[in-house]
Amino acid sequence: MKAGAKQPPFVPTPNCFFPPVFPQEITWRRRCPHMTAWTMEGEINEGSVPLYYREVHQAVSSRTDERVQIEVFHRLLNRSNLSIKQQNQITDHIDHGNGFLSKVSFYKALALIALAQQGKQPSPKLLENCIQEFPKPQLGEPKDLQNLRMQPVQENPLLLSLTLTNLLGKDTIKVELIPEKKGLFLKHVEYQVTSQRFKISVYRRYSDFDVFHELLLQRYAYRMVPALPPKRVLKGVLASVSEREFIEGRRRGLGRFLNLVARHPFFSEDELVKTFLTFNGSDVQTKLRDAFKKMGDEFMTCRYATQAKEYLPADIQSCFSVSRELIRNIHNSFQKLRDRAERMAERSKENATDLLMFGKEISALGSDASPVPVLDSSKSTWGDLRHSLCGLSAEFSLLAEKAAEQGRREEDDVVEKLNLFLDLLQSYRDLCERHEKGVLHEHQKALQKYSVMKRQMMSATVQPKEQVSVEQLESRIVQQENAIQTMELRNYFSLFCLHQESQLIFTYLPITSHILGAFVSSQVQGHREMGQVWNNLHAKLSGLFTGNNGLQSPPLTPK
Repeated sequence: MKAGAKQPPFVPTPNCFFPPVFPQEITWRRRCPHMTAWTMEGEINEGSVPLYYREVHQAVSSRTDERVQIEVFHRLLNRSNLSIKQQNQITDHIDHGNGFLSKVSFYKALALIALAQQGKQPSPKLLENCIQEFPKPQLGEPKDLQNLRMQPVQENPLLLSLTLTNLLGKDTIKVELIPEKKGLFLKHVEYQVTSQRFKISVYRRYSDFDVFHELLLQRYAYRMVPALPPKRVLKGVLASVSEREFIEGRRRGLGRFLNLVARHPFFSEDELVKTFLTFNGSDVQTKLRDAFKKMGDEFMTCRYATQAKEYLPADIQSCFSVSRELIRNIHNSFQKLRDRAERMAERSKENATDLLMFGKEISALGSDASPVPVLDSSKSTWGDLRHSLCGLSAEFSLLAEKAAEQGRREEDDVVEKLNLFLDLLQSYRDLCERHEKGVLHEHQKALQKYSVMKRQMMSATVQPKEQVSVEQLESRIVQQENAIQTMELRNYFSLFCLHQESQLIFTYLPITSHILGAFVSSQVQGHREMGQVWNNLHAKLSGLFTGNNGLQSPPLTPK
């Protein structure tokens, strides 16, 4: 970067990690014109740095991180009364990668500030003469600099700071069908599950998926757990869907389920998920059940479970209702888009079949060896034309192949992405129903039961009964009060999770652009490839029907 050019501000990410700089040894480094790193210039002890340097550093750095944020350093520079040009030169001469200055870089910056205040041009060469003596910058009392320090912002655990790229980058799961000698029947179908994140392949049966799904629902009852595809062909479906097609559809559904689970911000780090994706032992179901017994449900393990109410907005019920209605409308619209995309993919496949049959009929017509009768004095051209038609079937076969590829692209790139998002949307609707029929319903039942017990207690005080029965009733009331308190906490935690899951849905919404991009790309590629074959066929036909009642041999079939 040239001198005088202003370094653009860097926004640090919360996941950035930097190794600590130990104070025992501090190294001054000289910047070479052709390098961005600093080569070793000399070593000094922490004690040789002036006390003022250490006091200023302590004033502007945080208690948990000895680095200094670049924004804090810019505020400090503004107190130096140096020109903007000089400030920019000093910023250019120090290392502030990822938006932070290390302690060494900060000390060097203080020395450059002091030299600039003495009227010298700030540059790394000036520091070569400062190994033994560091000039003191005029920045005021260290205690007055503490207000420059940026206080760490306390994160709200209710809010999810995620992007679609973050989610999609967590993992990619492939589920492949294991071919068996006995054939593809519903009896013993096995799947190979490969995780890109863990770089391992494991083998699973549908029953393994079933147990995993059941435990995941128990562990995360207040989260979006996608549904599994059906285990068997539903009644009335077998007539229109072959067994092989059903198994392929189920394989796709299992793949979508695992990808949504592996990319969920809370599921992805859970022991259940890691076990299912990596355990290569003989009994994964027992391993999963043992893992769940050690953990329990999310309410028992989440640090915010009993404090959820404190983080919820005052209008949480209104927010929930608005989000639920909007997501319901989005779900309905995406279902219609998926249905249309499926029809288009099916039409492409049907078009492939029709083109192939059309070519075969043309070939059959040209292969007819029946003698041609002489009906007039001129020589009949049908015999030669009929012979030429045989060469056209290859083009129609190629067109059929391109149309079939188009259908597969539409199915794999468009319909499958739509189904993935629809599975997520459906899991949100299922979660809303669980919240209303589960937590809220149980809470209301507990309150009703508590009301009955209180009435019984009042009746017992008016009409004297045995002391034992009264004490038992009091004990039951205390137990019921504790149960109600726990249910209230779970209710708030359920709302807490619902709010986060609503955010997750909106984080996934930009997948719409991915789907549209895949749809347009598939159409462009399909039309371009088929257009080339049609153009070649058009040129071939132009040569076929030229001449004075004569025929030319058709050109070679395009490759």
